[in-house]
Amino acid sequence: MPDETVTITIDGNEIEVEPDIYVLEAAERLGIWIPTLCNYRGLTPYGACRLCTVEATKGSRTRLVTSCNYPVSDGLVIRTDTERIRTARRILVELLCARHGKVGVIKQLAENVGVTKPRFGEGNEPCVLCGLCVRACAEMAKAYAIGFAQRGTERIVTTPYNEPSEACINCGACAKVCPTGAIYIEGADEIRHDEIMLGPNSAIAVPTMQAVPNVPALDPEQCLYFRRDGCGICAPNCPADAIDYSMQDEEVEVDCGTVVVATGFQTFDPSVAEQYGYGRFKNVMTSLEFERLSNAAGPTGGDILLHDGTKPESVAILHCVGSRDEHYHRYCSRVCCMYSLKFAHLVREKIGARVYELYIDMRAFGKGYEEFYDRVLREGALLIRGKGAEVTDFATNEAEQGKLIVKCEDTLAAVQRRIPVDMVILSVALEARSDAKEIERLFKLSSSEDGFFLERHPKLAPVETTTDGVFLAGCCQSPKDIPDTVAQGSAAAAQALSLILRGETTMSGACSEINEELCSGCRICMEVCTYNAISYDEEKKVCRVEPSLCKACGTCVAACPSGAIKGKHFTKEQILAEIEGVMQ
Repeated sequence: MPDETVTITIDGNEIEVEPDIYVLEAAERLGIWIPTLCNYRGLTPYGACRLCTVEATKGSRTRLVTSCNYPVSDGLVIRTDTERIRTARRILVELLCARHGKVGVIKQLAENVGVTKPRFGEGNEPCVLCGLCVRACAEMAKAYAIGFAQRGTERIVTTPYNEPSEACINCGACAKVCPTGAIYIEGADEIRHDEIMLGPNSAIAVPTMQAVPNVPALDPEQCLYFRRDGCGICAPNCPADAIDYSMQDEEVEVDCGTVVVATGFQTFDPSVAEQYGYGRFKNVMTSLEFERLSNAAGPTGGDILLHDGTKPESVAILHCVGSRDEHYHRYCSRVCCMYSLKFAHLVREKIGARVYELYIDMRAFGKGYEEFYDRVLREGALLIRGKGAEVTDFATNEAEQGKLIVKCEDTLAAVQRRIPVDMVILSVALEARSDAKEIERLFKLSSSEDGFFLERHPKLAPVETTTDGVFLAGCCQSPKDIPDTVAQGSAAAAQALSLILRGETTMSGACSEINEELCSGCRICMEVCTYNAISYDEEKKVCRVEPSLCKACGTCVAACPSGAIKGKHFTKEQILAEIEGVMQ
């Protein structure tokens, strides 16, 4: 605590705070809830919504003040839950409901303050004129692209002359701070990322939920501090003072004897499968996006919500989107069935909505998986054996109005079904990373037709590659779940350590050798060798093989026009002798 503090009392709780903060922040430190729509940490407090009104007593004077912009002072007494305050909040919320009552945030706020039936009706205007977007544009982005216009009931937030503004840098700050979702980024539905419903990606975030080290990284291409010399909101809010804008990227070279390739996978982009409506319908999301949505650290705090902020009454989960499909990937991604069942469990547990699982075959193959499948059935999930054919919003009857319609064939009942739901989750395939070819060329690896790296032998050497000292772990080798990935990672680490501890390695006796008397120095063998095992002797004008790098693949033997290269233990004489022995 700083040397200079003031003591205030909030609802009978004394607290020492810095003299340069406001009452709302002090109440948050005590865990006391005060409703607000117009306050955002780091922006100048405005007090526009008046919902954060509290009773402030200083000496003999008591009055109502807005806590978001009322500074603390020594001896100040604050009351946040008196009858006078509750009445004022209910009146304010009822007035808000008259124009914005059907907006999800306002509807939830009304429930919290005890307004069940607003006296002045319920409107559907999304913008509550809180001014957060205007202040974010000016203070964070320093773009000044939007502002208030007109007066009274005609007051609106708009761009100058209500025209597209060249001052807008499309940073998304206004959409980020908007409490009701009234502001959206045009074309954001085509921008697919983990933080759904929040505009563009955050400039500072932990790369993945299981990142090692699990610390945030700052993207200078997105950060407004670097783009506009603005914002800087993260530095003063970091309690560890860990934000350093002057740091520079650096490349580090490491000498190593072994490498474990664990580059992972990427998820299938379902936008290419237009029949599922991903990118067209706001409540169609991928499995990874739903995982983010339902996570307690996600954008909704773990609440399962639709795009408009309401809870879905029915959810459809479509298996094998991009997997087991002749048009995309023929292989099974292995994990989709079980994480789809997990999603069904989460939906039933959190909101009790109806869940429809559309599957081709249920592959619950691991320890405890079949038992979990039975549990989800007992919880009331509805499983339909049949792949989802199409997602549309075209209604044919009143029950389908305003819903997403999932068309499918129920193969067990031999009927075509149309299932109206509020949300669709696409269980997308795991596929090889788009940059896997670069790693393949770098380490001289091989890959399957699906793009995953090939192991040396699927049974006898499942973590080794054809390049000595390079091992595979995880989904870069094939789709697999977490237990299998951990087991393979441990095996790859053990193999790498065994080489390091020995300090030496045993070379195979099989390799190519060049007869220098026959070699013409054409260097064709050098061009076809994928392991860079062949060099050219400028003095003798012949090529030579480095045995420690050669893998005896035989490519150079077949390519040599003068027949100067032979494969040890695979000469023509040896092969013919083997055939002759077999024939006898």
